[in-house]
Amino acid sequence: MGVSTTSPAEGIRLVTVDHPPVNALPVRGWYDLADALRAAGRDPEVRCVVLAAAGRGFNAGVDIKEMQRDTGHTTLIGANRGCYEAFAAVYECEVPVVAAVNGFCLGGGIGLVGNADAIVASDDATFGLPELDRGALGAATHLARLVPQHLMRALYFTSRTATAAELHAHGSVWKVVPREELLGAALELAGEMARKDGYLIRLAKAAINGIDPVDVRRSYRFEQGFTFEANLSGVADRVRENFGKEA
Repeated sequence: MGVSTTSPAEGIRLVTVDHPPVNALPVRGWYDLADALRAAGRDPEVRCVVLAAAGRGFNAGVDIKEMQRDTGHTTLIGANRGCYEAFAAVYECEVPVVAAVNGFCLGGGIGLVGNADAIVASDDATFGLPELDRGALGAATHLARLVPQHLMRALYFTSRTATAAELHAHGSVWKVVPREELLGAALELAGEMARKDGYLIRLAKAAINGIDPVDVRRSYRFEQGFTFEANLSGVADRVRENFGKEA
């Protein structure tokens, strides 16, 4: 369990998250993921990274239960910083990152895939930001990279999700496949990228990041300020008290 790294093919590094039951990461998990992604990008033998997850879904965001156990703000601050580091590690990875998304991709999962260079998804994948239902804010920066502006707002304010097929129609998902074909499809796309010259593809990644119209790091950090304000005001605690009790 945790974050593991393997080399399934020449030039490709596979980073896999496995944190049962739903891949909701504790503070340490976000930092471990960031470290794995940055290490993979620094390796001169690597020309593409595939980010995948084991189990029921890709990522369910932060570990709310870890936050509920903390009577202060230490875990909140740690989760904010950990998510910031993990999202940045995807975006700043020196080589392209292909996200292989299965099942649910929620909250922090949107931060990861929104900063990826390409997304391959299983046909049962769903994407969304249920932050308002969890007493939090954030990652609208990354959802805006996946869907048009007004759809992003509607999804954000309702906490609804979008399917892989819907994101494919918007052009943000490269390919939708049955779940059993997901990793193979992601590795196939990564393999095509990994056949490029290693030095040149690093230049290409840096160049494309340099022309982005939105600074994703600064934009997300701005959002996090409102998350902290929600906690200081007490509204986040009121919302989180009911999290998971609806069923």
